[in-house]
Amino acid sequence: MRKVYNFSPGPAMLPASVLERAREELRGWRSSGVTPMEMSHRGADFIGIAEKAEAALRAALAVPSNYKVLFLAGGATGQFAAAPMNLLRGKTKAAYIETGYWSRKAIDEAKLFADVGVAASSRDGGFATIPPQASWRFDPTAAYLHYTANETIGGVEFHEAPRVDDVPLVVDMSSNLLSRPIDVTQFALIYASTQKNLGLAGLAVVIVREDMIGRPLPGTPSIFDYRRQADERSMVNTPPTYAWYMAGLMLEWLAEQGGVEAIERRNIRKASRLYAAIDASPFYSNFIDPAVRSRMNAPFRLADANRDKSFLAAAADAGLVSLEGHRSVGGMRASIYNAMPEEGVETLISFMLDFEKRWG
Repeated sequence: MRKVYNFSPGPAMLPASVLERAREELRGWRSSGVTPMEMSHRGADFIGIAEKAEAALRAALAVPSNYKVLFLAGGATGQFAAAPMNLLRGKTKAAYIETGYWSRKAIDEAKLFADVGVAASSRDGGFATIPPQASWRFDPTAAYLHYTANETIGGVEFHEAPRVDDVPLVVDMSSNLLSRPIDVTQFALIYASTQKNLGLAGLAVVIVREDMIGRPLPGTPSIFDYRRQADERSMVNTPPTYAWYMAGLMLEWLAEQGGVEAIERRNIRKASRLYAAIDASPFYSNFIDPAVRSRMNAPFRLADANRDKSFLAAAADAGLVSLEGHRSVGGMRASIYNAMPEEGVETLISFMLDFEKRWG
């Protein structure tokens, strides 16, 4: 079978060793004779898998004991609603930073529950940058301030968490959680869907400070109630058990790579090499402010958009797949999450140089 590098934005590439481990355990987990996708979530075997995954996540990010770690169905989109349901706590206002497609989705969902104020937006500039924090304006009585750490479609990333002492900070880290070290204590709530750096679609990881939960909006469904989920260890109902199991395997793999510090160094090398190749060529371009370019998702365009289909077809023939840009922006996009090896990026760069020689 030919070597294929999957640049999909999500569900994303998985490490070969994780896939091998999952395949082996599909024949029967340890001596149980039952595969992980068949296990009862109430059984001792799965409880052990779940507890190990939580412990691994806590270790990877140094999560303090006063934070609850939840594994919930519904992905990040479910958390767009769950965040205001749980964090308004008697208030009516919430503040949001708009930096692209996914932050806009979070804003629209939050408006169902809160009086949302957009504290800053880069819409007028085509979402090519992040508004400087000095320009942000929001009500200091807001229940929380929300931002999206990495915009997978536009390729814009916060490389540092904002410093706001006056309101609780909430972040969607769906596409860069575990790609770098973070200080969890800066946040009231961190959430992330798992199909980028933590395995399969359908699951969300939630890390929430304990003092922020326990007063959900009236009518909040039990599966979105952080206090109830925390009390029942994320098992108010049957959770996405196989996705939870795969998250555990991904966390084991991350530890084997040297943890988030080591993976960050690798991610910096990958992104730097790819952007340098784009910037060095008149045939390719990236339209994002270099100061906030994403390490996870690198969109780029060809000088002649009529060559896009030829580029994508030739790339697929070369084993470089899922490079299409999002339908809202077009062009190309290379998603280079934790599991993408450096050799995959180098192979893409070599292909780009060769394609330019043939068509430039």
